[in-house]
Amino acid sequence: MQGGNHWGGPLEVIDNDHNNDGRGEDWDRDRAALQSQSFNLNELDETQKSWLLGPAEGKKKKYVDLGCVIVSRKALKWSLFSILIAFCVIGLPIIVAKTRPKHHARPLPPDRYSDALHKALLFFNAQKSGKLGKSNNITWRGSSGLNDGNDTLAKGGLVGGYYDSGENSKSNFPMAYSMTMLSWSLVEYSHKYKAINEYDHVRDLIKWGTDYLLLTFNSSSTKITQIYSQVGGSQNGSQVPDDTTCWQKPEQMGYNRPTQTTFQGPDLAGEMSAALSAASIVFRDDAAYSAKLIKGAETLFAFARDSGRRARYSRDNAFLAAAYNSTGYYDEYMWAGAWLFYATGNTSYINLATLQGIPRNAKAFNVTAETSVPSWNNKLPAAMVLLTRVRMMLNPGFPYEEMLSTYQTLTALNMCSYLKQFRVYNWTRGGMMIMNKGQQQGQNLQYVANAAFLASLFADYLNSTGVPGFNCGPNYIPSTLLRTFATSQMDYILGKNPMNMSYIVGYGTKFPTRVHHRGASIPSDNKYYSCKGGFKWRDNPGPNPHTIVGAMVGGPDRFDKFHDVRTNPNYTEPTLAGNAGLVAALASLTTSAGFGIDKNTIFSGIPPLGPKAPPPPLPWKP
Repeated sequence: MQGGNHWGGPLEVIDNDHNNDGRGEDWDRDRAALQSQSFNLNELDETQKSWLLGPAEGKKKKYVDLGCVIVSRKALKWSLFSILIAFCVIGLPIIVAKTRPKHHARPLPPDRYSDALHKALLFFNAQKSGKLGKSNNITWRGSSGLNDGNDTLAKGGLVGGYYDSGENSKSNFPMAYSMTMLSWSLVEYSHKYKAINEYDHVRDLIKWGTDYLLLTFNSSSTKITQIYSQVGGSQNGSQVPDDTTCWQKPEQMGYNRPTQTTFQGPDLAGEMSAALSAASIVFRDDAAYSAKLIKGAETLFAFARDSGRRARYSRDNAFLAAAYNSTGYYDEYMWAGAWLFYATGNTSYINLATLQGIPRNAKAFNVTAETSVPSWNNKLPAAMVLLTRVRMMLNPGFPYEEMLSTYQTLTALNMCSYLKQFRVYNWTRGGMMIMNKGQQQGQNLQYVANAAFLASLFADYLNSTGVPGFNCGPNYIPSTLLRTFATSQMDYILGKNPMNMSYIVGYGTKFPTRVHHRGASIPSDNKYYSCKGGFKWRDNPGPNPHTIVGAMVGGPDRFDKFHDVRTNPNYTEPTLAGNAGLVAALASLTTSAGFGIDKNTIFSGIPPLGPKAPPPPLPWKP
């Protein structure tokens, strides 16, 4: 039988049955012949070689024995090369960095609002009355007013507190408002104060004020009949030596400084109550002091609600009306009631603040350009923002919902009035909102700063509850527009104005240098300047010898013009209440600790709202 000869010759199939004998010997000879003749590999083509030998072997690889493992020499070479590159790229810079002299990393520069806030707080140090220590950090200020209150029955007198402005009087009404505003800003933005290392400082400033307010009435009693409301001051047209007719720095005051005693005045008592209540939340970590503040706040509020004392605190008192005349007290009922509710959780206070007669008498339902201006005399816009917070974040429901809902609607309308597009207020060409009735005078910035704070705070309330905006009639307003308004007004104050001037002393490169301020305008030359002798420094055309850092002056007129003249207080005089609003606005806008409010701390004294659990059933009797 023959098969196909794939290798070029016939194949013979050997019949094993006929060739058994001597097969081994013959096969050996045949195999040798095949290897030497028929199977000459050099004569085979590639296909034939592959059938016979299988695939050809590649180039022989070289290996390196590392003892524990055998690796390819090529792989070892690339591994060593990679390690060398990694060392140069990563290791070498680390070694260089470690061996270089160490330097502390520079902190991030503060934003402009934080920088201004640092300075604005220093103004309060410059306004302190009483025994001052070296820690006050105002080198040209010393102890003063150590005989204040000697004409009263107050134990130890009325030493301490703050001078109100460039004059040397101490007035409880604006001082209490200032402490309320500082406390409010600290409660809402404590994380921001901590981030810029001002938390302890502002607490000290608040306590300096509240300690003094506690001296001005019998804070250990639950019922009082009088409040010492002012030290110093003057009457219009005065001819005797007093805080107006004398130009002396506080350390050299030698004239009579009478104390004013108030026997009626829900406005004064209500504002003082609000200040102590707000501060009690600030000092909640000091249980004894916080409780003392709350007790004083409740005593003052009881005085304010006494039906026999319901008359304006400044009525029939020329000393009080000359500087801080009050126009009403129902806004203080709302304001103080809200703060007492936050401080104590007692629902009787929010019940009062939401009685329909209270806002009606405060003219809350008639939103006008006048009622929307937040100030030491008009707490209505601020009170409604504060009460709106209750609805937005606690949602207490019946019986408060109807009035709280109205407050939120009215608050939105107030915010609408601050936006230029609705033309409620006049605006200067340079971009400042005019809130002082458009008169051709200064002192406008204190109202602008307050409005900027309320707008920025309300925007934070909206954002914290996930609400993107509010309605102004048929117009939907995103909360970002409120922030834009607030920043535009603060930027104007900081120097973005036609005068290219910062209206905060010490901030920027151009600011007022002839501030209407007794202490800052008289040099510390170890000379005594009498009541009349000091006027040569008031009338001196040169800059003040001392820079009262952080003081926000009255500001420009409605034509964006500012006159840096010491003798015109409408332009150049700072005030305690004005700077308090400034501090609050700056704290709300600084981004040193991000955005947003402390949502919960203000509610720490309020128990859960809602229906009380029913009493347990009486024990079963057989």
